[in-house]
Amino acid sequence: MNESVFQKDITLIAAASENNALGKDNQLIWHISDDLKRFKRLTSGHAIIMGRKTFESMPKALPNRKNIILTRNRAYKANDAFVAHTIEEALEFASDDPQPFIIGGGEIYSLFLPIAHTIELTRVHDDFEADAFFPEIDPQEWNLNAVEKYTSSPEQPYAYSYLTYKKQNQ
Repeated sequence: MNESVFQKDITLIAAASENNALGKDNQLIWHISDDLKRFKRLTSGHAIIMGRKTFESMPKALPNRKNIILTRNRAYKANDAFVAHTIEEALEFASDDPQPFIIGGGEIYSLFLPIAHTIELTRVHDDFEADAFFPEIDPQEWNLNAVEKYTSSPEQPYAYSYLTYKKQNQ
């Protein structure tokens, strides 16, 4: 395997609640317009790696990004996306990007967490019922480097924060 695929700033990007809920029935639980704009700004021009269910939850491949789907299904085909069957294969598709983004879902985040360097997490300050969850962030492995807090409003009923974590000793 090409060791250079691990010499990247692999970044997990997610929005998760206080109880680490990501989604339910293959749908996001909340709609935070500013968070979606931030996601677009951070990921545009980059490779994005996702699981099959995440890809299928979107209307189409996300524009201005190299869409890479990680699936165990060897027969899976997708329009405007690369299909990978291993972490290494997914990272090979992203080899021209110094900062590929991992965009979900829960299983995919868990697979990439051990080799990630950065986490861009929108923490929604509430608990939700869900069937997909973001993995626990171990404070022994990760430093919280930046926090931006936003309060709830009539247009946005949930308070949330943007949290940037960096893996220690990197």
